[in-house]
Amino acid sequence: MDRRTALKNLALVIGSTALLPRCTSHSSVAHFNSFDVTYDQQSLVLDMAETIIPKTATPGATDLGLDKFIWLMLDDCTKTDDQKAFFKGMGEFSDLVKKTYNKDFADCTKQEKMALLSTFEKKPGDKKDAKPANNYSKELNGFFGTVKGLTVFGYTESQYFMTKEIVYELVPGRYNAMYPVKNNMKA
Repeated sequence: MDRRTALKNLALVIGSTALLPRCTSHSSVAHFNSFDVTYDQQSLVLDMAETIIPKTATPGATDLGLDKFIWLMLDDCTKTDDQKAFFKGMGEFSDLVKKTYNKDFADCTKQEKMALLSTFEKKPGDKKDAKPANNYSKELNGFFGTVKGLTVFGYTESQYFMTKEIVYELVPGRYNAMYPVKNNMKA
């Protein structure tokens, strides 16, 4: 065998062994200024947003890209401590799903997803009690509240919603010359 060919083959083997672990690991899918997001985290937030605003006759959260909006708002508009609490709550949510249904959130049926998310919506019986009705941690409730709040906010601020669902008229609105005026009006 030629020495050059042997060195090329050796370099190819060494290079592929160095690259192979990077290809098989669950590395980050998205890189933001403050954190990196893995594929599992991205799909969890996407599935939660799609469960909150599903696709019907109108576009759902996936169609409007609300998961990307959630990550961007989390990166740009929250403090580092809140981001850490969000990721801790995300881990607790994944553990809760596995403990409840013995599978990931993405593998659950639509009814199971809705039942699980509705446990966060229970209100306390006493109005004076600021503590939530469920027994979940502050981080877990914060995670759900952040995902739901940003999903609804992103939907109501989306181009689809502002152009198709709500007809926006620039202030002061239309001029109606035939508007009836009462005769007894005081100046």
